[in-house]
Amino acid sequence: MIFDSLKNSALYYCMSPRLEKAFGYIASTDWEKMEPGIHELDGRDIYVNVMEPALKKPADAKLEIHDAYIDIQVLIRGEQETFGWSERADLRKPLGAFDAEKDIQLFDDEPQTFYTLRPGQFTILFPEDGHAPMIGEGDVRKIIVKVRR
Repeated sequence: MIFDSLKNSALYYCMSPRLEKAFGYIASTDWEKMEPGIHELDGRDIYVNVMEPALKKPADAKLEIHDAYIDIQVLIRGEQETFGWSERADLRKPLGAFDAEKDIQLFDDEPQTFYTLRPGQFTILFPEDGHAPMIGEGDVRKIIVKVRR
């Protein structure tokens, strides 16, 4: 898991050419004007889900994992969004089998820690990271950029 300011995104380009391309899309797109939903940026190698969810109470936010994609999550509008985090290796309470088609599995474990994202910041979540997003109060606008590993 990485948590940083968008102004520092170039520090992470060396991790993957797709991450560099994804951060280029993040910087060059007016996310307030894009309609909610799934938008392909580079086919299925890089795509984005523009969302306007109501945030949840911590007990209602389940930890999730992915195998095929890295998430870059960015808060576009709203005061803040809190994430729960746990190491994938420590998750013990699956809420069903891994769904390969949707690239997700949910868990009912308690997060090991929490951190809060504000506009202008991002988090990168790798397959090793169990994460429970969208914790807080109110409605937000956010993007989840999915980057194929």
